[in-house]
Amino acid sequence: MWKPNQTGPASPATPEPARPIPPASTPGSFEAARPAAAAASAAAGEQATIGKSLVIKGEVTGSESLFVDGKIEGAINLPGNRVTVGRNGQVAANITAREVVVLGKVRGNISASDRVDIRSEGSLTGDVAAARIAIEDGAYFKGGIDIKKAGEAPKSSTSSSSSTTTSSTPEPVTV
Repeated sequence: MWKPNQTGPASPATPEPARPIPPASTPGSFEAARPAAAAASAAAGEQATIGKSLVIKGEVTGSESLFVDGKIEGAINLPGNRVTVGRNGQVAANITAREVVVLGKVRGNISASDRVDIRSEGSLTGDVAAARIAIEDGAYFKGGIDIKKAGEAPKSSTSSSSSTTTSSTPEPVTV
């Protein structure tokens, strides 16, 4: 560790990853919560990120969750995983995933096996087919909603669905 009376650059004796983490049973330790948080993130799996300056045109497929803060045009197919469109994210694509969270702008249809969550700063223009949907106060949504039972196969596009335009709702709607 660097001390004021030393000269030269300060560098730790060992690299950061080599430092041991105190056991979770240490009372009052700040580090005690880290192993539990690491276990929770490991259980959630890996997450890929598309940064603000990235633009993708085409199909995105894979077997891990995705955070989009850039632009995607085409299709996103990540069944069994979570797709999060960040505040800077702009997606012009149909999305197929287990869970979709919209904080930015999405133009396209969403098919989720579990849930779709449109946050207050989010905007979705397109149809939704999911077991559950939540639209926060202030969110924008224009399209149809098809609530399906968990594990149910998506219905054809000719099925009837309700059309809703929401610019501001009094409370979050959860189905």
